[in-house]
Amino acid sequence: MKLIVAALTTAMILGSASFALAEDLEFMLTNLTSANVEEFYVSHVGTDDWEENLIEGAYLPSGNEVSVNIMDGRLTCAYDIQIVFDDGDVIEDYDLNLCDLGGYTVQ
Repeated sequence: MKLIVAALTTAMILGSASFALAEDLEFMLTNLTSANVEEFYVSHVGTDDWEENLIEGAYLPSGNEVSVNIMDGRLTCAYDIQIVFDDGDVIEDYDLNLCDLGGYTVQ
């Protein structure tokens, strides 16, 4: 497995999202579980399929966080999230307003 280093916070560009003032949607993803996050998907509400894995080739270790930037050109804050852990568990959360949340913590 590859280890996420501190540089991931600044080097990780996850997907894309522009809204009203052409600003990117940025939030903190925090992993407070005992497992590592191996896959992280953020899809616009109303999309039938999960979009690309935003941490492909890396993982988010237990107890760590990363800044996520979404720059998908959509004028929305409403997204669905799917998280896949290295132990095989999967969490899905739907219809989240990521603009209001400012972060997402997996517990």
